[in-house]
Amino acid sequence: MESFALVLVYLVIGALLRRLPQFPQDTGLVLNQYVLFVALPALVLQKIPLLEFSSQLWLPAITPWVLLLIVAGLVILAGKIWHWEKTTVGALLVVLPLGNTSFLGFPMVEAFFGDQALPYAMIYDQAGSFVALATYSTILAAWYNPNATTPSAAHIVKRVLTFPSFVALALALALKPWTYPQFFSLVLDNLAATLVPVIMVAVGFQFRLQLDKKEAKPLIFALGVKLFLMPLLALGFLSLFQPDPLLLQVVVFEAAMPPMVSAGAIAVGAGLAIRLVPALVGLGLLLSFISLPFWYGLLQFYV
Repeated sequence: MESFALVLVYLVIGALLRRLPQFPQDTGLVLNQYVLFVALPALVLQKIPLLEFSSQLWLPAITPWVLLLIVAGLVILAGKIWHWEKTTVGALLVVLPLGNTSFLGFPMVEAFFGDQALPYAMIYDQAGSFVALATYSTILAAWYNPNATTPSAAHIVKRVLTFPSFVALALALALKPWTYPQFFSLVLDNLAATLVPVIMVAVGFQFRLQLDKKEAKPLIFALGVKLFLMPLLALGFLSLFQPDPLLLQVVVFEAAMPPMVSAGAIAVGAGLAIRLVPALVGLGLLLSFISLPFWYGLLQFYV
């Protein structure tokens, strides 16, 4: 649990740095870009070669898509029952199915389950959350934004294939049969080690909490679905296949992550529920420090 405590310390540091005039408002964005282009690809290159291929590796890749379909249906149904505005439904469709499975997920998986669990988390994130962000969320944000044009298929494919961590994933899989040179491994180890402190400081720096009474019902609905129903659905789905215990734990844990910051940025950029989305992302992050230990304890008991 020391790693979990360190994550909390990094978050507090980020929140405190925001109060200092020496750190401009775009500090969090700059730190995010460093993680996207340097630390995260290094971690992928470092950990994916350690992955032992098995007949069950499709489970962490397909589970986020199964959850996406179910959650999207629930959002549409809830919108009809409670007569939510179109922008609210659109915002929840864009944000709710996707968890913060890399920036928060990787540090948390490492803190609770150790380094050996990270390859499963990477498959869940890269084959599920990231591809869904680049395709599903991008298209829906454009669909619900009357002022935007739907991106072309070529644009979406290019976005996926040129994303740094996806390039690193393809390279790591191609190089899996070979051993890295010692110095290259040392460089990867040092760069990958910066991911957790840098991204947690960035998350703490960017943390915002904005609440609006009118949007309390969709907010409560979304938090309940994201933090509790989605991991429960993942647990039920995976139990049908009796997977390796560590695989099951990691995939359910990733499903329990709070809403993805990047998906929230896409929704806000499209003008979808610009008060609800920051509240959902911020409060979801805050509550996840209670819900994630709960799911960890439950999974230890279940397995």
